[in-house]
Amino acid sequence: MSSSLSSLCVPETFNNPSVFGAEIRSIEANLVSNFSTSVPDTYRFSQPAVELKNANFCNVTVSYTHPGQNDNIFVETWLPIDNWNGRLQAVGGAGLIPGRFAFSYYGMYGALADGYATVTTDAGIPSNDSMEPWALTSTGNINLYNLQNFGSVSLNDEAIISKSLIKDFYGKGPDYSYFNGCSQGGRQGMMLAQRYPGAYDGIAVGAPAMYFDDFFPYLQWPQQVMDILGQYPHTCEIDAITAAAVSACDEIDGIADGVITEPEACLAVFDPFSLVNTSFECAQTNTTLQISNAAATVINATWRGTLGDPGTKTGWYGLNPGADLTGNSKYSSGPVGLTTTNCTSGTCVGTPIAYGVEWLTYYGALGADLNVTSLSRSQFDDFVYAAQQRVKSLIGTADADISAFRDAGGKLVVFQGIQDSLLPPKQTERYYNEVDSVVSDIDGFFKFFEIPGLGHCGYGPGSLPHGLFDQLRTWVENGTAPDQTPIQLEAEDGTIQNRIVCSYPQKTKLDEACGDATNSKCWSCS
Repeated sequence: MSSSLSSLCVPETFNNPSVFGAEIRSIEANLVSNFSTSVPDTYRFSQPAVELKNANFCNVTVSYTHPGQNDNIFVETWLPIDNWNGRLQAVGGAGLIPGRFAFSYYGMYGALADGYATVTTDAGIPSNDSMEPWALTSTGNINLYNLQNFGSVSLNDEAIISKSLIKDFYGKGPDYSYFNGCSQGGRQGMMLAQRYPGAYDGIAVGAPAMYFDDFFPYLQWPQQVMDILGQYPHTCEIDAITAAAVSACDEIDGIADGVITEPEACLAVFDPFSLVNTSFECAQTNTTLQISNAAATVINATWRGTLGDPGTKTGWYGLNPGADLTGNSKYSSGPVGLTTTNCTSGTCVGTPIAYGVEWLTYYGALGADLNVTSLSRSQFDDFVYAAQQRVKSLIGTADADISAFRDAGGKLVVFQGIQDSLLPPKQTERYYNEVDSVVSDIDGFFKFFEIPGLGHCGYGPGSLPHGLFDQLRTWVENGTAPDQTPIQLEAEDGTIQNRIVCSYPQKTKLDEACGDATNSKCWSCS
């Protein structure tokens, strides 16, 4: 351990960071010694699993406020004592938590293992993954300051504060600064590119929760369909239709691997209603059931979303065929999917994900009593539209003009699982295309990769793109752009295929002459 740096791990080392519009309340510094832990890849997204061994670092926690806003925000920065690589890696949050919780901390452990200084912010928001404590100041009144901090402002503050602390501690600022996140962390990274183009040199994100005011209410859409029908299919019915879709659409890409890589083509040829009254064995009930019209209706609505529905003010994309809609997949991260029902009492009822319900309750109904299970279609649309009018500018994260990020020399890599079970993959593709339509030279600063078989930030037969962050770093520091990135895919027979994924809009193709899907050299871009 460097004794000179260790001795600097005291509050007196650090000047109050200068953050426009903010007032520093306190700075705490604590030396952490000989810390070790294992970091799985699911906390690192575009980086591989890693072991953090006997780490020594200075944990500096800054609290601050924006005068007049009655907020209290904490930024936590970890500064390596022994092996700083001269760089900063900020990590994002997850769900409705901006950071400073277990998920973010594991990302920071991984960054430390690679020699980065690393930082997280709580945005002044409680870390209980719920909007209830902070969305409103009172019934009928949105806490706009909290939402502004959550949506954008705290992210730039975090970058400014962490860089200031690094300079005080090491005597120089970081040579390069990076951001890494997925889902909510992905949205945070995209917001940084959109509004704070000079904050980071490189941004690596997965499944970014952009178009937040469109995407979040969609999470309730499959349950809304069941509520309107008054029917709640067994999850095994949904799983049976999903399995049939995979069987019908697996080889559209010419490869039998149990994964749908061409979801739009699948939707064009596979009709879930063709399976109505088909008998199958339901593992949930240990009986033979028939697929109901309600099950076909629900899964069709979940796949197709609401964009094409006539007479509605709102609409959004659906999930792709093949995505885990029930939480029953062997790859699932949890027991609940968008179409999950609970049938333990003998009568099936809906099991909505809290995010969509809370969004409608707090930003649609402004905290008034709301029974989401009794909404008509028009009432559902009205609440979604009302929420969009109120909060889009604060949280939407949909600005396609990121030319300032390009002009600042920033580089952006984004990945999206084709089998994402929460976030419609087509929205990420939409954003890339929107940027391409308004910003020149997109290929010079923005690369997008669609990962076959990958669920939401992990959890699928397709792997996370473990090499993508280092490819971003090489792009930023050496100018070598990543036109492809390696992944692995577990085929239906258990075979592990080593593949590449090509940057959008290129397609990844298997060379028929080579013919070995397990060999990455047999894959090419076209």
